[in-house]
Amino acid sequence: MGRIKTQDLPDLSTLLVPQNELMLAVEQAVLRNRGAAGVAASLAEQIAAKLAGVITLGHVDSGQRLLEQDISAVLEVSRAPVREALRILERDRLVHFQSRRGAVVTDLCAGDVRDLFDVRAALYVMLLRQELLEQPEDLKAVFDANMPRVLQGARESVDAYAVATFLLNSTVAQVSRNRIVAELLQSVSLQTLRYVRVGLSATPRDLPKFAKRWRALHNAIVEHDADLAVELAEQRIISVRDSALRELAASEENAGDRRAI
Repeated sequence: MGRIKTQDLPDLSTLLVPQNELMLAVEQAVLRNRGAAGVAASLAEQIAAKLAGVITLGHVDSGQRLLEQDISAVLEVSRAPVREALRILERDRLVHFQSRRGAVVTDLCAGDVRDLFDVRAALYVMLLRQELLEQPEDLKAVFDANMPRVLQGARESVDAYAVATFLLNSTVAQVSRNRIVAELLQSVSLQTLRYVRVGLSATPRDLPKFAKRWRALHNAIVEHDADLAVELAEQRIISVRDSALRELAASEENAGDRRAI
């Protein structure tokens, strides 16, 4: 007799659907851009990258279990690399392990938002200031290459904008000479991306405002104005954080109202 599936198991067939650009960008962040650098990723890392993509895009819900046997069956691999892949996702706080339940997708929690975005802001500002001081032309080249896509994404959709900004920030980390801070920023960016998409999806009308802030940041980098660039970067991160907080608070309030009925 086959195993009876419980209600908190996701449809893992999404692991086999064609990947969109955001999923590919997430995968590169999980791999810390090793593929872009020509370094082969292990099977476990490749599986972790696929899982991170479907989690980030909401194809797997918060609180759902990720069972080794189900993942290995869908991907047609042994359970050993799947087990290692889940530990990689635990590193990036996309899953956590519970007694008797195994790997569970981390909940989106308003209580975590401030801490996560504070850490992200601190790391991003540190990297930005260091690059402006030590490699300003590299940083300018990243923004010159990516800004047209950011502005186009803001005109198109939340996902297009999320892809463009995530790729820009990933490239900022990728070109940094400070590999420790860059890798920490990649990890935190993965965690915050889920909240970014929640906030942006609730207020798509704010995309032009966010694009305007990106243009101002680009101009500050062109002018080598480190203080203004840092200030604008912090403002941008805080505004996205606040959008996510508002949406999560509203969702939690609605859930409470439904439970009260």
